[in-house]
Amino acid sequence: MELTPAELTILGLVVERPRHGYDLEQVIERRGIRQWADIGFSSIYYLLTKLEKRGLVHVPDAPAAAKSRRVLHATGAGRRAAAEGALALIQEPRPVPHPLLVGLANLPLLSEREYAAALRTRLAGVEERIAAVGAAERAQSPTGTAAREVFSYSLSLLEAERSWLAERVEVST
Repeated sequence: MELTPAELTILGLVVERPRHGYDLEQVIERRGIRQWADIGFSSIYYLLTKLEKRGLVHVPDAPAAAKSRRVLHATGAGRRAAAEGALALIQEPRPVPHPLLVGLANLPLLSEREYAAALRTRLAGVEERIAAVGAAERAQSPTGTAAREVFSYSLSLLEAERSWLAERVEVST
């Protein structure tokens, strides 16, 4: 059963321990998950509904009142799907669409000056992002293995991009 990265992230948090929607929002915010996953506040309940319809999460007891928080639990199928999804994403290299590549493919539309300025702007943005991810990592201390690996990989990608951009900025000036 294929899960989107957003579905797997939400399901993984529910597998970790039963949660309700607001609790998921707090964990996502506290752990800095939005630094690497595209999960908006408004999509959490939508994703939970999808996972529930697929039998991957369930509410063991019906809420007493309409406004009661529904605490969702992972089903056995949900735990298996989450583990299989995580394994597949770790072991299978997949092409990652990146908007930067679309911009680079359209370089003939830009002047050399525009390109150089865009590279400098992006480099400054990447440096800000590195600082933000580093701050999010420090805020999580101490972290478990999963968080350490997420931050390590994220920072490695950003540092590789920073290195590429710094080289390109030198060439284009």
